[in-house]
Amino acid sequence: MPNELHHLGRTRSARRSSYLLQTPDTFVRTQIPGSTGTSVIVHVSPAIGAAFTQYTAEFEVGGALGEAIGERFVYVLDGELTLETEVGRHTLGKDGYAFIPQGMQHRLAAARASRAAVIERSYRAIEGVSAPELLIGREAEVAGQPLMGDEALMVRGLLPDTNAFDFAVNTMTYLPGASLSLVEIHVMEHGLLMLDGGGIYRLDDDWHPVTAGDFIWMAPYCPQWFGAIGKSPAKYLIYKDWNRHPLGER
Repeated sequence: MPNELHHLGRTRSARRSSYLLQTPDTFVRTQIPGSTGTSVIVHVSPAIGAAFTQYTAEFEVGGALGEAIGERFVYVLDGELTLETEVGRHTLGKDGYAFIPQGMQHRLAAARASRAAVIERSYRAIEGVSAPELLIGREAEVAGQPLMGDEALMVRGLLPDTNAFDFAVNTMTYLPGASLSLVEIHVMEHGLLMLDGGGIYRLDDDWHPVTAGDFIWMAPYCPQWFGAIGKSPAKYLIYKDWNRHPLGER
């Protein structure tokens, strides 16, 4: 059935001025200069008006990413990556992640076929605040916090909430039937990758079914709401710009 719908020009993907829903049937793979044995699916970039870039990197055995233009965050979706930097060597397994500060030389390569979510942006410095350093972590080792006291909706902050960092990356896990307690409208923009399960996302005045593998970009002030549907938890990885004055350059 999906092939028939695609043949007829049908898709769940949608592009509006305030958001993008990108589903796997519309993914286009390309290459990034400096990378070897790695294809990327660019989900969002400044070309659409975003202040960051997010893509999924698909590594062959021995495949590697090139250097980042700015700061880089990597979250392993499947497989295993090796990160080599001037301060050491680290192995990142599934749900492992790394923040690599802008300007740090590094090599990110796959020990076996792997996939990773990658977020890159130019660092916005604050006078008198030191830039963040290399950070390595595992999502399972981050304590979950209930969102607004709701034990059915757990948030794990993967980066420290300090002014050194100019963005945040969280995972959010919803038990079946859980939902956001309000329709959010705010100055931050989002990049969201569905990891597990599914549900309904309100974006602007539209309602979309979403499932694992889908990507959503939300522009600043896009009305947004999510409710989990199904028999298993829904989980997503979400980026937002953070800890900076709204008059600062985006």
